[in-house]
Amino acid sequence: MRFRSEQHLRHQYEIRAAREKGKRIDCGAYTIWWLLRDLPAGPGPRMAVAASIAAVGPSVHRSRAKRRLREIFRARQGLVPSNCDLLLVARAAVNRWAFAELDRKFVDACARITAAACPAR
Repeated sequence: MRFRSEQHLRHQYEIRAAREKGKRIDCGAYTIWWLLRDLPAGPGPRMAVAASIAAVGPSVHRSRAKRRLREIFRARQGLVPSNCDLLLVARAAVNRWAFAELDRKFVDACARITAAACPAR
């Protein structure tokens, strides 16, 4: 599946809401903040990636971290509830870990999000 433009969290207030009102899952190399939207499902789950200089390092490392996390979301977005907003916050370890390990942590986190969001499933 493509990572379409309507799946991006574009506004600061959306990102802030995910961080302040959402729940947190620590995945080791990155943290996922998630928040269920009250609005109808729409285009599917939305996501933003944050990688700071202090946490990840210079721009080359930050860009690589963001590319890796975006690709994981793109490939596994079907596992995320369609009315969910995600904020992925990268750490320096995201560039050191194997891609398969990052992906496995994301799949585990998606299972936890789905279980919490849809307890009847």
